[in-house]
Parts: sequence; structure tokens; C-alpha cells
Amino acid sequence: MSRTFAYLRVSTTDQTTDNQLAEIAASGFSVHPRRVIRETISGSVPANQRPAFGTLVGKLEEGDILVVTKLDRLGRNAMDVRATVEALAGLGVRVHCLALGGMDLTSPAGKMTMGVIAAVAEFERDLLLERTHTGIARAKAEGKHMGRPATFTPEQAQEVREKLDQGATVAGLAREYNTTRQTIMRVRAVGEALAAA
Repeated sequence: MSRTFAYLRVSTTDQTTDNQLAEIAASGFSVHPRRVIRETISGSVPANQRPAFGTLVGKLEEGDILVVTKLDRLGRNAMDVRATVEALAGLGVRVHCLALGGMDLTSPAGKMTMGVIAAVAEFERDLLLERTHTGIARAKAEGKHMGRPATFTPEQAQEVREKLDQGATVAGLAREYNTTRQTIMRVRAVGEALAAA
């Protein structure tokens, strides 16, 4: 006989999982209190890195049912959710999502739905990358500096290299210019690379 588990996740300690449990009960799923897994962890953490979710997976057996209220309870993005659902399906566990009408995500219709969700997520990711690349190209074409602002002007960097050549220490120059030793070492390395070119 199959057992039903509920995975309830919130992001912060001032949130509660009670509403999720009530929603699952109202949808007709009967879950024994011992099979309710609650977790307080950011949704940005992949499911396979969540301690309580790992404990849940260890308890699941073939034929069991896992119920969640929304897809984002199962992963940080559509690709993570899809991988999680596929891993659970591989264990013989059926996964139901209430936000999708209680659909079993491991059924043929559920797999199709997950495929569409993953395709939309990939499309959105590609659009974001395209907009980012376009923005960077436009900024470069307009002569805008990309990356962190330079610590030194070219004149200051030359001054630092000259002081290093005259025997000044990296730590002393870092104090003098109110910066880090790593910054002074980068200036020195750039000077050495220019000299070698």
C-alpha cells in the first residue's frame, strides 16, 4: 500500500508551513504527521542540498506519493525541479503538485507539463543572456568602463611601479595609497607584463 508524504518548505523562520499543510489536507490528501517533512531553507538552495529533503528521500519507497503545494518547493528553478522529479520517479515515487491541479508530475501528462515548464525556463534564461550581452556591447560601444572601477589612474599606477623599482615595499605602498597588498601586486604584475611584451 502506498504511503503519502508532504514536503513543506519556507524560506525564513518568521514564515510557517501550516498553510501548506492545510492546503494539502483540503485537496483530499491524507498525510500522517510522521510523514510531513518541514524545512526552513532558501529556495535558492538546490533540492539535493537540503538536509530535510535528503532525509525525506531516504524514507521514500517505490509506490509512495509525495505532495507539494507549488513547484518551487521542489527546487530553485525549472531545471532543478525537473531533475528532482526525475530522480524521485526513478525511485518509483509519484509527485503531485497542487498548484498544477494536483497533477502527478511523473505521469505522461505531468512529464509533458514539466517539459513545457523547462522549455519556457530555458527560453527565459536565453532571453536574459541575450539582453545582458546586448547591454554590455552597447555600453562598450559608448565607451563605458566595464567591471570594477580602477583603483589607480594610469599615472598613479606608473608612480606605484616606480616606487616599487626604487625599493618601496608592497605593504608600505598599500598603506600609503590606502588599498590592499593584492592591488599593489596586481599593479606590479601589469607592469612586468608590459615590460615583457
